Amino acid sequence: MLRAATTLSTCLFASQAGTLVLTPILVEVAADFDVSTATAGQLRTISGAVAAATAIGVGYLAGRLGLNRLLIAGLLTLAFAAALSAVAPTFVVLAIAQMPLGIAIAVLLSSGVAGTTAWIHPDRRADALSAAFSGQAIAWLVGMPLVGTVGEVSWRLAWVALPLAATVPALVLAAGLPAVPRQPARLTDDLSLLARDRAVRGWWVGEALAFSGWVGLLVYSGALLIDSYGISLRLAGLLLGLMFLAYFPGSLLFRRFIDRSARRLIVVLGLSAGVVAALIGAARPGLWLTMPLLATYVFLNSGRTLAGSALGLDVAPGRSVTAMGMRASATQVGYLVGAGLGGLALHFGGYAAAGATFAALYVLAVVPHAIHALGRLAPAGR
Repeated sequence: MLRAATTLSTCLFASQAGTLVLTPILVEVAADFDVSTATAGQLRTISGAVAAATAIGVGYLAGRLGLNRLLIAGLLTLAFAAALSAVAPTFVVLAIAQMPLGIAIAVLLSSGVAGTTAWIHPDRRADALSAAFSGQAIAWLVGMPLVGTVGEVSWRLAWVALPLAATVPALVLAAGLPAVPRQPARLTDDLSLLARDRAVRGWWVGEALAFSGWVGLLVYSGALLIDSYGISLRLAGLLLGLMFLAYFPGSLLFRRFIDRSARRLIVVLGLSAGVVAALIGAARPGLWLTMPLLATYVFLNSGRTLAGSALGLDVAPGRSVTAMGMRASATQVGYLVGAGLGGLALHFGGYAAAGATFAALYVLAVVPHAIHALGRLAPAGR
């Protein structure tokens, strides 16, 4: 298990590195190409939209290539996108580079999580999911300070130092994974699963709404720290990385319960994270309160993420790659919706309104699970 879990964690590290690299360097990119920060922000929209579209078809790709080859293809695509971004001579070329980046993010996130069912015994699923997702937390912990430091020299170095460098150990480890039997799938079957299966659809909607709250707050967390407390980019990057230390105790604690209480964890931890999100936006007397709240937010979402992934594997048995492709699409939809709604709330009502918006998204994310619970109770009440 150890080798496979390490490999999957490294792949998710690389995927998350590609996702977060633009966050600290957006202003520098805009200044270098003489565009507005808002225009530069559309780069993340491009990769997010492409990733969301690609993720739905990952099950089909895995059936054609095999899961291990798909992981390697995703890593090579990420390396190409990072290298092209680092040397992009114009903003248009940089924008084009975000398309293969989105494809790579979707492939690595989907196949990396699905790999926990392919290379690891079912009895160790909770441990495997915890280990795999730790790669994303480590990417934040290491990546944010790293990008903040090298970004002050050149934003181009950030693409080399983080996502491009991350592909090297991941490729070495992924090449050693044993082949797994292919599960041929038709793209139409993958697309129709979401439409025809009520349990899958409810789970996907809940994940998309929860991710909108989760990553929406993360997108604006750096700006909140800088605007509220006047700290430097380097210090903001360091603090954003350090808050992800809280991910690991949360993951260790909540993985004990996901096999028997995944849906309950999703509800309790999601609502708790919503309350904390509202407090982060409204109560900002100093870093002494904001940083513990951000750490608590990460702690709660570590368990909610594990539980959401476990439930996705349960509602689509035998279709793990397809289910995790849907989860990856929900993640990217979350970036688009969370960033969009958060930006509107921030513009019209400040950080307090943004925090309340993210809290509302968590509340809405519970609705599909409440409907599911009521549906199960209905026959007994007749």
